[in-house]
Amino acid sequence: MTPSRFGHIERKTAETQITGSINLDGTGQLALTTDCGFFGHMLTLFTAHSLYDIELVIQGDLHIDSHHTVEDTGIVLGQAIKQALGDCRGIYRYSSASIPMDESLCTLSIDISNRAFLHYQIPRIASKVGDFDTELVEEFLRAFVLHAGITLHVDVVRGTNTHHVCESIFKALGRVLSQATRIDPYRGAQIPSTKGSL
Repeated sequence: MTPSRFGHIERKTAETQITGSINLDGTGQLALTTDCGFFGHMLTLFTAHSLYDIELVIQGDLHIDSHHTVEDTGIVLGQAIKQALGDCRGIYRYSSASIPMDESLCTLSIDISNRAFLHYQIPRIASKVGDFDTELVEEFLRAFVLHAGITLHVDVVRGTNTHHVCESIFKALGRVLSQATRIDPYRGAQIPSTKGSL
C-alpha cells in the first residue's frame, strides 16, 4: 500500500463521530461499525464492487434520525478517496457502467475531475426501506461527490422494488469508482488532463 493510494479521515461534530480509512488497491474488504442496518448493507455492496479495502466506525445521533450519520459518512468517504488519489497521476479518470438488480437498472457515469456535480434521476420509490429514509441515498451521494471532487451522473432507468433500486446504485458506484481510479498502464505518471492538473 503506497501513501498516495491510502486515505484516512476522522470527523467529529456535535452530531456524529466517524473515522474512515480506504485503500484503493485492496480486495473489497470492509470493517464496519454502524447501527444503520440498511445503510451498512449498501456500504458492504459498495466496498465489494469497488475492491477497495475500507474501515469505517460510524456513530451518530440516530435518536433523531439517520440524516446526519449518512451525510457525514459521505463526507468522510469523499475526503478519504480524494486524499488517497492525491493529484490523480496515472488514473483512468472516467468510467460508466449499467448495473442491473433484477427489475432495476442503474446507469452511472463518473469523472474524477476535481469538479463536484451530482445528477440524480430515479423512479418514484417507497420513502423507506425498513427504518431507512431512501431520500438519504441522494444526500449521501451529494456529500460524497462534493468532498471527493467528482462529477457523478446517476440514472435509474427502471425499477419498482425500492431495495433493488438502492442496491443497483451502490453496486454501480463501486464499479465505476473501481474502474476510474485504477492505474492506466499506458498513461504512466501523467495527470489525465490536457491542463496538466485536475
